[in-house]
Amino acid sequence: YFFRFMDPRNNKGLVSEEAVNYWRDVDLYIGGIEHATGHLIYSRFWTKFLFDLGIVPVEEPFRKLVNQGMIQGRSNFVYRLKTENTFVSAGLRDQYETTELHVDVNIVKNDVLDVEAFRKWRPELADARFILEDDKYICGFGVEKMSKSMYNVVTPDDIIDEYGADTLRLYEMFLGPLEQSKPWDTSGIEGVNRFLKKYWRLFFNKNGELNISDEKASADELKILHKTIKKAGEDITRFSFNTAVSAFMVCVNELSALSCNKREILDPLTRTLCAFAPHIAEELWHILGHTDSVVTAQFPAYNEEYLKENAVIYPVAFNGKRRFEIQVPIELNEAQVKEIVTAHSLFEKWMEGKQMAKFIFVQGKMVNVVLK
Repeated sequence: YFFRFMDPRNNKGLVSEEAVNYWRDVDLYIGGIEHATGHLIYSRFWTKFLFDLGIVPVEEPFRKLVNQGMIQGRSNFVYRLKTENTFVSAGLRDQYETTELHVDVNIVKNDVLDVEAFRKWRPELADARFILEDDKYICGFGVEKMSKSMYNVVTPDDIIDEYGADTLRLYEMFLGPLEQSKPWDTSGIEGVNRFLKKYWRLFFNKNGELNISDEKASADELKILHKTIKKAGEDITRFSFNTAVSAFMVCVNELSALSCNKREILDPLTRTLCAFAPHIAEELWHILGHTDSVVTAQFPAYNEEYLKENAVIYPVAFNGKRRFEIQVPIELNEAQVKEIVTAHSLFEKWMEGKQMAKFIFVQGKMVNVVLK
């Protein structure tokens, strides 16, 4: 079907030689594992068939295949007494004879059941009673395939209404490696939402007023920015979206600690974040004064010069046992490092009244004082 899409108005054949040689095969196919016996085999079969007939120039339809893992559901359970319409909290169920039942995860938050919503969930539960622990009904939980019969299906619209589309996108990427199956846990989405709010606060002061500085960025701020640009760009290429989101979180924490509000940092960082959280990026992009869309802006390039370390931490060992460490400029030679080590306040303590037999120095790695 995609070969026909290359030349849809051709009345003489499936696809012209000129069109198929221009478009050729598909660069990337992303599909769930369950597609392997449906779409994938179907596409491969027809491509090989058309190749044998000389209609298309390729024997395989896709240059690269990525199977994303399945998002599994986090189920919740309630425990009903076998003899009455009473439900026992998970921590107390061992004291009673109970039947385990699935409950709608949308009326459970952090494993705490909304008992009033539960009573309204089904007619037969209207008079349900509860045996609570710490005034709460705690549900059991398990990881299963998302299914309506298990009441563990999460509706994206509900998540978007509460947290926004960017939070949903980021959380799905943050769950784990793209190709692995992973459990959905709505309670974990709040951390991603806090990250986006923290990013937003880089642009505003405590009173909610726009507070962006045109002051030149410091070396530390530039290093944080370019480290993040490099990491995000490389991770996108590898489809390692979860580690890219982690890098953004680390970046925002570090910039927040520096109280960074520099345009020189926030402008390229917003362009970098756009691929992951396009809605907040678009709004902040216009707040920065741009009139075009952030999605058309150039993805920033990192500068290796800003990533160079200007200091190194040397562990200092005595007869191979680490005793303390020093931080010194990275360009210092052995003689200069030795002078700093011997002048350290802990040096005489670990010499133990002995003499130095040898000073072993490995540039950028370690120091070892060998005692007689």
